[in-house]
Amino acid sequence: MVWINALLQGVLLGGLYALFAAGLSLMFGVMRFVNIAHGDFIVVAAYLMMTSVLIAGVNPFVGIGLVVVIMAAAGYLGQRFLLNRVLGKDILPPILVTFGLSIILQNALLEIFSADSRRVQTGWLETASISLNDVVALGLLPILMFVAALAVLALLQWIFYHTALGRLLRATSDDAEIVPLMGGNNAHIFALATMLASGVVAVAGVLLAMKTNFDPTAGPARLLFAFEAVIIGGLGNIWGTLAGGIVLGVAQTIGAQIDTGYQVLAGHLAFLAVLVLRPRGLFPKTIG
Repeated sequence: MVWINALLQGVLLGGLYALFAAGLSLMFGVMRFVNIAHGDFIVVAAYLMMTSVLIAGVNPFVGIGLVVVIMAAAGYLGQRFLLNRVLGKDILPPILVTFGLSIILQNALLEIFSADSRRVQTGWLETASISLNDVVALGLLPILMFVAALAVLALLQWIFYHTALGRLLRATSDDAEIVPLMGGNNAHIFALATMLASGVVAVAGVLLAMKTNFDPTAGPARLLFAFEAVIIGGLGNIWGTLAGGIVLGVAQTIGAQIDTGYQVLAGHLAFLAVLVLRPRGLFPKTIG
């Protein structure tokens, strides 16, 4: 039963990793763009949540909405006026620019909030659980996080396949050079894609702030988990990020059950195994 408990905890943890990965997968699927600062934006969202709730005294539910709006707006503006300038056939300029953004964000957070580890307290939700038997108990917060991941991924799926914006994003994913000939504006479409991705990042950052401690240097680790979940699930596959997150989460919790020092290593080994056996991921599929 101990192993079953570890398995279930890993599945729930996979929901958070899926949220880490979804925004990254979306941007790659639409723009073939790899954002090195992705993990740092997740941490920025966590600090925004902490600031709005603990410092400004905003209601937590209002705080979540506020963080999503701020991050989505920042994503649109950042893509429209900065990142669009470096997009092209050469993948190096976007990587260099987002790497620079990563360094800037980490140092700015360090200057503003110091290096102290922070966390948003959720009160009774932190300890509330549902007991399945004497050994297996599922925390209510991890369950809510997994449900949130399902809701966000379902919303993205609906947007892509049932809205005009989704049709534009899928067309851009198929052939970005054709879209302007059909009256589309690539700069605007790319910015809208980043806005969606940033909204997902905001949700991931809020849940990170509620689940565990974070600090200004926590971004690169979140980026690594996101990359691994994206590649395990399959590049550009929205629901593949959930599969990738679950594989990564289960590997980590089982590794931790064997020895606490093996937790992160087990996730990396699972990623390596999938990469060797299925280089394109478990469910390779493009958004288009």
